[in-house]
Amino acid sequence: MRINADFTQRVAVHFDQTEWVASPAAGVERKMLDRIGDEVARATTIVRFAPGSAFAAHTHDGGEEYLVLDGVFQDETGDFPVGSYVRNPPTSSHTPSASQGATILVKLHQFAPNDRTTVRRSINGADYVPLFKDDHETVEMRSWPSGQVVPIDAHGGAEVFVIDGGFTEQGEEFARWDWLRLPPGTRTELRAGPDGARVWMKSGHLSGMV
Repeated sequence: MRINADFTQRVAVHFDQTEWVASPAAGVERKMLDRIGDEVARATTIVRFAPGSAFAAHTHDGGEEYLVLDGVFQDETGDFPVGSYVRNPPTSSHTPSASQGATILVKLHQFAPNDRTTVRRSINGADYVPLFKDDHETVEMRSWPSGQVVPIDAHGGAEVFVIDGGFTEQGEEFARWDWLRLPPGTRTELRAGPDGARVWMKSGHLSGMV
């Protein structure tokens, strides 16, 4: 399976215009943002867990990072409510579930093979939260007030996911849970919407994909 697999291209996925697709696990549905592979894939996905649903225990050979968008996500290490950002490095394993339901943004098989950094952090209650940084990538949460113009120099590529509010880029509007991927070398501007914007951003990590 290949979805938005050409990393030289700008890609925009709007949450309200994308259908949910059933996963192999009962009660778990997905909106696929990009994907290379089948069930074991390099993937960026919005995943919705119905109350009481779960995935079988599995190991993340290429690592996993996720942001909880709604509800409470769970595994053996604890409960992760809305606003939780988690990085599970390569070789980590868990049994994810959501007893009361949850929606997450998750990225799979995109870590450097030698990365062994675990992160558990909340983005709640702050305008800026640095989440992770190494020679490969930078991950952060940013908030911008209404009308702010934000220059983007994505020399290593970037992804911008709207948590709340919205922004425009090249005349295209992005609202809650919309996703924009910019290829390496992109220089552009984002303008925060009338309600401002709170976004999850990842940059620098796409240079090896083109």
